[in-house]
Amino acid sequence: MSAEKHHDAEIDPVTGYETTGHDWNGIRELNTPFPRIVIWALALTFLYSVIAWVLLPAWPIGRDYTRGVLGLDQRQVAMQGFAALEKARDDWMAGFAAGDLDALAADPALMARAMPAARRLFADNCAACHGTRATGGPGFPDLTDADWLWGGSPAAIVETLRVGINSGHPDTRVSQMPAFGRDGLLPREVVQAVADYVLALPGGAAGQHHAGAQAFAENCVACHGETGSGGLGTGAPALAGGRWIYGGDRATVLATIHGGRQGVMPSWADRLSAAEINLLAVYVSRLGANGQRAEAP
Repeated sequence: MSAEKHHDAEIDPVTGYETTGHDWNGIRELNTPFPRIVIWALALTFLYSVIAWVLLPAWPIGRDYTRGVLGLDQRQVAMQGFAALEKARDDWMAGFAAGDLDALAADPALMARAMPAARRLFADNCAACHGTRATGGPGFPDLTDADWLWGGSPAAIVETLRVGINSGHPDTRVSQMPAFGRDGLLPREVVQAVADYVLALPGGAAGQHHAGAQAFAENCVACHGETGSGGLGTGAPALAGGRWIYGGDRATVLATIHGGRQGVMPSWADRLSAAEINLLAVYVSRLGANGQRAEAP
């Protein structure tokens, strides 16, 4: 019967192939042979997989895996790459371990080699909070302006990086703004008057006769300065320059005075070497030089 069926099979007049007898809306299926190139591709793929299983790490065995005949270890390869990178940087990085940072920053040739590495170091460790261009965001200071909470010299930045702010380091810098409203230190109407006074500082409209002037002098001057210019090395930001850490709209300023603020920066002493901290400090100190913004890494 099969031979007779084969003999009676319909032949496609265009291609010369037999049809399968299947018909889809006038389209007949051809009984064509499987492409040899696909067969060879499958065979080569299978052969490659067998060779790879033998030569390379491949099969998991509980908590371990087969190492393969070649004994390749990607972790070891990566560590060797890091070691080579560190060795290549040793000649210029050594100067940052205990050198004069001002003198190092004044060396154009050294800065040309060091700043690309510093930019990558910043991107890996600092950009998550301060942004890739170091311009900060809600709750995180802009590092490209002239307003510094603890000082903008390389030495001051080194100390801030080393001990952190409100961190777990025993020598951490400590700063906290009281919750004047929540804790009942000031009544609601006074909190609102101080907020309006603070908002008037950038435009110079906050005079001594302002409704919030007296409350500001009694409660805020010790940290933010008489004119709200900050820069006293107490962690209190400037209020008169129009740059805000948490936001400069009335609702945010009210929330800040009412509920207080306590920013946190980790200590990097156990995460980065002394040379890396010094390199970062020089980099950060140069971000706002001549009004230039940090370059994206």
